[in-house]
Amino acid sequence: MENQVELFAQHIQVRRQRLEQALDETGFEGLVISSGTPMRYYADDMDASFRSTPHFAHWLPLSGPHHLLYLRRGQRPQLVRVAPEDYWYEQAPLGEPFWAGEFEIHEVSGEKQAFDVVKRKGKSVAFVGDAPRLAREDGFLDSEINPPNLLARMDWDRSFKTPYEVACLGEASAVAGRAHRVAREAFARGADELEIHHAFVGAAHCPEDQLAYPSIVCLDEKGAILHYTGKRRGVRGRVLLIDAGTRHLGYCSDITRTWCASDADATFRELVSGLDDLQRVLCTLVRPGLAYPELQRQAHVRIGDLLLALGVLRLGGEEAFERGLTAPFFPHGLGHFLGLQVHDVSGHQEARGGGRLAPPSHSPFLRTTRTIEAGMVFTIEPGIYFIEMLLREKRSGADANMFDWALIDRLAPFGGARIEDNVLVTHDGHRNLTRPHI
Repeated sequence: MENQVELFAQHIQVRRQRLEQALDETGFEGLVISSGTPMRYYADDMDASFRSTPHFAHWLPLSGPHHLLYLRRGQRPQLVRVAPEDYWYEQAPLGEPFWAGEFEIHEVSGEKQAFDVVKRKGKSVAFVGDAPRLAREDGFLDSEINPPNLLARMDWDRSFKTPYEVACLGEASAVAGRAHRVAREAFARGADELEIHHAFVGAAHCPEDQLAYPSIVCLDEKGAILHYTGKRRGVRGRVLLIDAGTRHLGYCSDITRTWCASDADATFRELVSGLDDLQRVLCTLVRPGLAYPELQRQAHVRIGDLLLALGVLRLGGEEAFERGLTAPFFPHGLGHFLGLQVHDVSGHQEARGGGRLAPPSHSPFLRTTRTIEAGMVFTIEPGIYFIEMLLREKRSGADANMFDWALIDRLAPFGGARIEDNVLVTHDGHRNLTRPHI
């Protein structure tokens, strides 16, 4: 990543400006953010893979639990790094990371000592994190622990990415794009789901638990299971739907592609090609000022037209959407905010101070209802699936004659298709972070 130090310094400057605004609006004099605590499985002696509190990760890419950030107006951010003396696990020295120059750094050996470093001196300071017990023991009031009015502003500010964040998201897309190409090559060689997954992880050069999310690798009919995470062995497929992403300095990519073998049904291959064209068109519609639910509506209308052209439906466009004919084929939202979390926060937030914009009744699973603004990053991921539990009621309903059931039954063994890119909103349109790499 070019100019990493400079980009990060600019990022911290923006973080400080936006935090001071949030503190002014909520009446707090400072903020302590915890990097998080390990989570242990119930009735077990093993911890889940650790992931930093997103609001901590928004300030710096330091992994590990119990670290604290103390942020105050007009003062250099104070980082308390917890480096326990422990012979069970590797304790790597901090070294000289690119971000270190932006912080006043202290090192302690435990979480209690970390709180001892943070001297609030009676000031009204908020605490954000998953360790409220320790915060209370240190004197934080309940009203100061994870205050909703401050969290709403912090979530809102995460909607708008700095150039440093965009660079991280772009690098995550580049790595995932390379891994997707290797996974496609494995599919073309006849690999099964588990082998394709291993091909992706190997090309991403990271441990499996450090992917952005558990990979979805579907062959044939499994593509109709939207969050399928099983990995069948010994089964060659004619259609691959792979939804997999990676991280870079905490920031995620979320990419889906659908590939067909030469012996896949010709109409299904047309469906995948048409969906890819449709997805590109939806990306061109992205611009500031457009309400994201309008993109959702446009997706349904265009999916209706595609299904009409393929002969699956006998009615297309707006009318197919209004009569609910496209809903069984496209039952999920078109996309979601992307950042430190795959499904990043504030997609339904009404304003900086809070509130909720509910999804439209026709698309209850839509994760983004905001008006599009420059600096946002989100996914565009239309899909078409053959899900019997959703199609069943249509088979005997009033509009049953609007479907070619013989063709649907012929295509159903191929599951479904989805195409997903990560998109940055610019002042006059968008920049696709995914297409240059796949």
